[in-house]
Amino acid sequence: MIRRLAVAACAALACGSLISGCTPSASFQGYQAIEARPADVKVGTDTKNTVRTRLGSPSTVSTFDPNVWFYISQVTQHQGFYKPRTIRRDVVAITFNKSDETVTKVDTLSMNDGRVIAYNGRETPTRGRQLSILEQLLGNLGQGQLNNQQDINPGTRPNH
Repeated sequence: MIRRLAVAACAALACGSLISGCTPSASFQGYQAIEARPADVKVGTDTKNTVRTRLGSPSTVSTFDPNVWFYISQVTQHQGFYKPRTIRRDVVAITFNKSDETVTKVDTLSMNDGRVIAYNGRETPTRGRQLSILEQLLGNLGQGQLNNQQDINPGTRPNH
């Protein structure tokens, strides 16, 4: 009787651990809006200083225009051995006027605004021949001299 209960308990524990391994878990990356949201920035009244004071430093600044700040956040879901899947992505782009540094535009973008880019998976071949694994492992056997003066004093010119 006790043995059956122990086997049943072990089986229940094993099933529970297998099922819990497949439970999805979510993780958050990027800007976290705690007290103020980037979308609440007011056009024409807020400046770079007020935005930085209220929201903190941006996630990134535009490469070509330092007057465009981005606040980026995303939530990904991990489940077992599957690839992580992005559930939500929010990007807030705040554009400032160059002369007086006031906010001129606030754009809020989500995953629906993104585009899929087709990457070219081909590789450029290099010159020379491809070495097999054995050639790579055994290629340097018999090529060096152990008692060579060059190996003892690196940086010296040969025969001098």
